[in-house]
Amino acid sequence: MSAPPLPYERKPSNTTPSAFSARNLSQTRLRSNSHGPLAQDISAELTQAEVNSIAPPAPIYKIVLTGGPCGGKTTSMARLSPYLRERGFEVITCPEAFSLLVNNGMAFDYLSAVKGMDIVVQDTVMDMQIGMEDGFERVLRARGKPAVLLCDRGLMDGSAYMKEEDWNKLMQKREIGCVSELREGRYNAVFHLVTAAEGAEEYYTLENNAVRTESPELARSLDSMTLNAWVGHPSLKIFDNSTDFETKMQRVVEETARLVGLPTHLQKVTTKFLLKKEPDLSSFPREVAFQIFEVEKVYLYEENEDVSQENVLKEYSFIRKRTSLRKSGKESGSVYGWTSVQKMKDGQRIEKKRIITKREYLSLFNNRDKTRHIVRQKRISFLWNIQSFNVHVFKEPSDVCILHAQVRSSPGSGDTVDMPSFLDVDRLITDSVEDEIYGAYQISLIK
Repeated sequence: MSAPPLPYERKPSNTTPSAFSARNLSQTRLRSNSHGPLAQDISAELTQAEVNSIAPPAPIYKIVLTGGPCGGKTTSMARLSPYLRERGFEVITCPEAFSLLVNNGMAFDYLSAVKGMDIVVQDTVMDMQIGMEDGFERVLRARGKPAVLLCDRGLMDGSAYMKEEDWNKLMQKREIGCVSELREGRYNAVFHLVTAAEGAEEYYTLENNAVRTESPELARSLDSMTLNAWVGHPSLKIFDNSTDFETKMQRVVEETARLVGLPTHLQKVTTKFLLKKEPDLSSFPREVAFQIFEVEKVYLYEENEDVSQENVLKEYSFIRKRTSLRKSGKESGSVYGWTSVQKMKDGQRIEKKRIITKREYLSLFNNRDKTRHIVRQKRISFLWNIQSFNVHVFKEPSDVCILHAQVRSSPGSGDTVDMPSFLDVDRLITDSVEDEIYGAYQISLIK
């Protein structure tokens, strides 16, 4: 059997490198972080590992695996690590900080032993989590190869185990103005594996984790609170128990492959619907958690018709500024991202994403495609019946309103959406040529 292809391996080409290639983005990052031009004397003073850690020559993906007890996080990490390594990725797993505390002597009764102890513990957990994640990421960046950091829970998980006022106190103490910094500003994707206590009760067990002691009822409650903690992340993926466990794990592997740009059988991860009007937030049920954002999407020059890759039909890229809004409408902070898209001749769409800095965003903004409008949207992210929904309300240059609904699309499972009753749906948006007008790529064109 031949070895699997390395990620991002390309055939030799005489074409000019794209302005949005990984190499050019890395040089932008090095200029940004060095606060000056990329000069030869800078490189001469640094080792190759140090240069890589500042401007990684290959992408690094940070994925959070979270969910209620007995959801499959441990098994998922065990499956993903060899799968990714066999395909050319470096992989490091980051353990759960709270479990490290408990496994090394901290008793659960510490949380209630002294008034305010729960805040101190969660503050410590956050310090440990940040230290481990940043340290592991620094090692992967220095290595200089495509890499994935698999995190057993992430920073937002702590909010599920705290009262809202205590969480807000912790954010103030740490001088965190917007939780987007701990959510989409830090992780490329969040995989929520629903507890077996929700939909697969006969398989619910805590035998494989001595730290956990939750009853099925508490497990379902914690699962729901953990899921709500991550509402607003643009790549929040939910893996429920509508299939058997093996298929659930395969869905996790396929979604990971799609995220890092590997071939996958997961042909579709969202279904789009045209809405008749923007949703009225006052009509949302009280138990529905939602987040509101303003999005600025900028397509970059140039569009690359890459004839060197026979299976690629079209390639382009864009940058995105995503600003969180409080319920009052006041801005609370922004995060920035870069995405390249390959449309394949077999119909697949392969995306590669990176979290970038504000300075990188402004630098790349100067290379925007002047034949396209800057697309501005209002987005509403919410959960409904263990499904993730995002409403894209276009403000410029169009005024259409489109619902993105996560669906299951693994072999053997149908594409099903449990549609919320409080949305006014017009019709399904198909993959037909006629419906391409509802994509941001087409909407951005200056006619």
